[in-house]
Amino acid sequence: MDNKLRIGTLVQGGNAVQVIPQIVSHGFESFNPTFWQTTGDTDLTEMAKRLRALADEHDFVISAISVFGNPLTGEGDNADTLASWERLIDHAHLFGTNIVSGFTGRLTGQSIDESIPKFKEVFGELTRRAADKGVRIAFENCDMGGTWATGDWNIAHNPVAWELMFNAVPEDNIGLEWEPCHQMVSLIDPIPQLRKWVNKVFHVHGKDATIAWDVVKEQGVHGKEPFVWHRTPGFGDTNWSDIITILRQNGYQGTIDIEGWHDPVYRDELEMTGQVHGLNYLKHCRGGDFVPNPV
Repeated sequence: MDNKLRIGTLVQGGNAVQVIPQIVSHGFESFNPTFWQTTGDTDLTEMAKRLRALADEHDFVISAISVFGNPLTGEGDNADTLASWERLIDHAHLFGTNIVSGFTGRLTGQSIDESIPKFKEVFGELTRRAADKGVRIAFENCDMGGTWATGDWNIAHNPVAWELMFNAVPEDNIGLEWEPCHQMVSLIDPIPQLRKWVNKVFHVHGKDATIAWDVVKEQGVHGKEPFVWHRTPGFGDTNWSDIITILRQNGYQGTIDIEGWHDPVYRDELEMTGQVHGLNYLKHCRGGDFVPNPV
């Protein structure tokens, strides 16, 4: 199955062992367990053991393991985020993955430029720790409501910021957890961006967006009316066949994992309806099921 680019979904780390058996039969081929700000008191060794047993039974892979918080400040609810990054890096091999992902963090209320020195300090060390264990670090490209000038969570949401980040920490095992949605909310065209940055893309999240260009042209991006919506793949504006083509043309070896729980229509009782549609849509975009050639 690994020669056909697996399609999967995100699951909350704390209940992944309970949730995966309920949804794997829908056809998900990979899972990305995620934690919010901290891994807490989760026994990662036991969690990995149980997930690997499920993976062997159902033929899926753990594509990445993630913690989303601000590791640069160590303040408040983010007090354990940096230590959680370290734990996930140390335990990644037990899950059968070599990718740990999350936000970069940033200096709260300060600009991306001002956050780069702290980023270099923290992730210079984390990248070395990861390299020693054969792990790659991938940064989610979500702005979390931040801008270039200020924000609370993440600096890795703009290609100019990526240049600064990768110049500050110029290592081969540091890259992106990319999705088109987070660029489209800034009115960036994701296709030429992916073509330029594909060799730094370690993991892909399956999330799309719909842009209401009529609203943009009439009211701009600071008016009352929403001008963009996060979407499950299959309901948004992106050509996923192009995305998969670019990934394959450049030897991408990872997965595409759907990031659900954002679609304004396929939500609540329709959440899994939307996700399974997205799963089947992405499988269609990759060319359907693998068919061996004649000998």
